[in-house]
Amino acid sequence: MVDLLVRNVHTPYHSDPVDIAVNNTRVEQVASRIETPARRTVEGQRRLAIPPFVDAHFHLDSVLTRVPNLSGTLREGIDNWARYKQDNLSVEDVYDRARRYCEHAFAMGIQAIRSHVDVCDPQLRGAEALTRLKRDIADRIDIQLVAFPQDGFFSAPQVRQQLLKALDMGVDVVGGIPHNEPMYQQGTESLHELMQIAAERGLLVDIHCDESDDPNSRHVETLAALTARSGMGGRVTASHITATAVMDAYYVSRKLIPMMAGAGINVICNPLINIHLGGHFSYPKHRAMAPIRELLAAGLTVGCAQDCNEDPWYPLGNADMLEVARMGAHIGHMMGLDALRTMFDTVTTLPATIMQLPDYGLEPGCRANLVLVGAESVIDALRISAPREVVIRHGHVVIESGAPRTDSA
Repeated sequence: MVDLLVRNVHTPYHSDPVDIAVNNTRVEQVASRIETPARRTVEGQRRLAIPPFVDAHFHLDSVLTRVPNLSGTLREGIDNWARYKQDNLSVEDVYDRARRYCEHAFAMGIQAIRSHVDVCDPQLRGAEALTRLKRDIADRIDIQLVAFPQDGFFSAPQVRQQLLKALDMGVDVVGGIPHNEPMYQQGTESLHELMQIAAERGLLVDIHCDESDDPNSRHVETLAALTARSGMGGRVTASHITATAVMDAYYVSRKLIPMMAGAGINVICNPLINIHLGGHFSYPKHRAMAPIRELLAAGLTVGCAQDCNEDPWYPLGNADMLEVARMGAHIGHMMGLDALRTMFDTVTTLPATIMQLPDYGLEPGCRANLVLVGAESVIDALRISAPREVVIRHGHVVIESGAPRTDSA
């Protein structure tokens, strides 16, 4: 007897339909036909069963603020967020908005979020709210928080201590934003300090890096060098790096990407936001996103993420990771069938690797977290942004046919 049996489903990893047996919150068996009796059976009807979506770059503290950005630029978004913090931010405001978003995200198949939280607020209201939310919603979503000095690590003398305090409160990852420091050299210095903090505490690192249309913004080179020097390969992520889209092509292909690959740096691209915020000040307009195809070909672990939903930077968004992957495929010239399957991996298995999520996947022994979507293949799911019809967490069916279950099963 098993706790749950999901019958007759396609997966991204099997050529023919399979059954999935779940026991004690873990996947116990995956086979073409499982005859074991089950306490609960879900008829898959040849739908696609996938591991849950992983959104490895998001900002829960600003989500659903719906602050207009008239210029559509990164700079106005930062300025508008600063005003919102001054006039409206409270612990309950952050908690309530983030919780509402997370409940919707869970229904959309997301079960892991890495959220950056602004630690330039002297009161650390976002960190207080989101560390509480992380505990409160752990039965639905794994939240990993990044101590993010939005205004710059050197923007004020107290920011270093605020970042350390946030880590002491339970924030998980060390963040930074070197291109937003007052001077370029301070961006370099911030990376040295932040990497040292992470090394001393044994933490992961995720840096907003070179999110700019400036071809001379090359902090990712410093980050790669520090990663290699400290032996922190696999633990350091460069988010955005949109400046690579306007850097010299020879430098990117012959020096930077091999350097990043050798250091073992991870990359997070944010296709929807990068293409929206970038390219305002040049003509012809460029594709303001890191070169996904070339990064993947070099062996880097690359994830794609949302970044924002209805906040000072982006007025749209619906917690739809299939939309993220599809946009990344368009911008990144990833339209071959195998390339599209890889784009699906950039919102599932690859960001799970970046976040170091334990026991993620559909193999026996993995945590029984999965989603059934209304399609028979990854390609079809991407093509139609297939609805999420069944959501299973820790072996329990929580949502079925789009409606949350009210029983204890």
